[in-house]
Amino acid sequence: MGTVTYSYTRTRCRNEQTGRVTAPRGIGDCPHFPHFPMRPWRDACGVLGVHAPGQDVARLAYFGLFTLQHRGQESAGIAAADGRQLRIHKDMGLVQGVFNDERQLEELQGDIAIGHVRYSTTGTRSIRNAQPLTGDSEQGQFALGHNGNLVNSLSLREALRDNGRQFETTTDTELIAVTIGELSNGRALEDAIGDAMQRLQGAYSITLLTRDKLIGFRDPWGVRPLCIGRLESGGYVLASETCALPVLQAKLVREVQPGEIVVIDQSGMTEIQAMPVARRACCIFEFIYFARPDSLIYGKSIYIARKRMGHVLAREHPCDADIIVPVPESGVPHAIGFAEASKVPFGEALIKNRYILRTFIQPEQSDRDESVRMKFSPLREAVEGRRVVLVDDSIVRGTTTKQLVGMVREAGAKEVHLRISSPPLRYPCFYGIDMDTQDQFIAHRMRVPDIGEQLGADSIGYLSINGLIEAVGLSRSNFCLACFNNRYPIDIPKDVRTGKLALEAQPL
Repeated sequence: MGTVTYSYTRTRCRNEQTGRVTAPRGIGDCPHFPHFPMRPWRDACGVLGVHAPGQDVARLAYFGLFTLQHRGQESAGIAAADGRQLRIHKDMGLVQGVFNDERQLEELQGDIAIGHVRYSTTGTRSIRNAQPLTGDSEQGQFALGHNGNLVNSLSLREALRDNGRQFETTTDTELIAVTIGELSNGRALEDAIGDAMQRLQGAYSITLLTRDKLIGFRDPWGVRPLCIGRLESGGYVLASETCALPVLQAKLVREVQPGEIVVIDQSGMTEIQAMPVARRACCIFEFIYFARPDSLIYGKSIYIARKRMGHVLAREHPCDADIIVPVPESGVPHAIGFAEASKVPFGEALIKNRYILRTFIQPEQSDRDESVRMKFSPLREAVEGRRVVLVDDSIVRGTTTKQLVGMVREAGAKEVHLRISSPPLRYPCFYGIDMDTQDQFIAHRMRVPDIGEQLGADSIGYLSINGLIEAVGLSRSNFCLACFNNRYPIDIPKDVRTGKLALEAQPL
């Protein structure tokens, strides 16, 4: 092939042979120029913690991670502590593949365990970034798992490097661990965590274990979910979502509050409000797509909220049709609600291969395109000669939706109408859900009618922001809606916005 050369700007890497331009997303994310100053990583993951003396905590963590698998499908790991030392097993792959030998769980002895499932952005698929990660403090080693994304990771990393710190990974999770370790200074680790939270800017829901404690903490905005459960035995569970609790026979106690640290040890649970609540800003996308339907957030059923989104969508964008068809599986509750409100029959017309991973979190576009063709098969008997309303939760790039509309037409549908159970996605997420640069959002580039034409639909209708808030049943002040309205609750540093956000963020 010969020598391939690359040219760089602050946010772009260009292959001079192919002309391909990539936007590296974190320090070390470009293999051609490892020291290039890049934008921070974004991880949207699932975290779990179990404190249950006398029980097989590693096995409990294993079962809990199964229920959180939808939050990350790239790597999985569990760390356990027995009062003397920490042991960790992690690898690339799904939970079932990473823990495919009984001995792997048997070796994770102890009374405390944390678990993590991860998905990555482009270029970050590496075992070195799998979690839990370990850190060192004056009180000894600890391990932690992180869901979210720091927006000040570049400045944090530079400051820590100036202090002589070296890094083994390219994740902002390691920055959190190093910051906590730097601030330990012989004090209780929860005090160091409280001080570290003053320096961390962005979204983080974290489970952490020491040799004898389980700790959970959350950013002052509460962007990513984290809940507390109580085991029948009296032990405790921390989990990204409440759906992890029933499989462990645990009862929901409450959510970890924004800015709160909870410390669980032999004496019970201690609650510390380390930072005041800045403003509750749970990611609304948890309600639309990311959380499992059987979870609760803010005490609200995700499943019921999604059905109500369908109800309101049918009211805002009615359509004469013969059948309401969901894009499975995330579109099912939305479509059920649309069918109920419109009095049009609900029916399956896209048969899903359940062994294919979620297309939203496939890092490469080529991976997403191929997985769509493998993932769905149209059911001709359901749509031939009929007017079809195809209901999905959202549209990001539009490539998947266009293929699905084409499949339904090829199966003989007379008409295909798109109804989307969220407002148009126009702005990227900086807080832990991997969305593209703004210029890749189809709703940023096109007016809504033009989107429908581009995707091959006879009509298209999006749920309004007001309709979305009505469906969830809470004040909009409880949510981050930045991906729809460009109003970011946590300030985004200018160097992080560069190359990703075409328009300046508006202050909230």
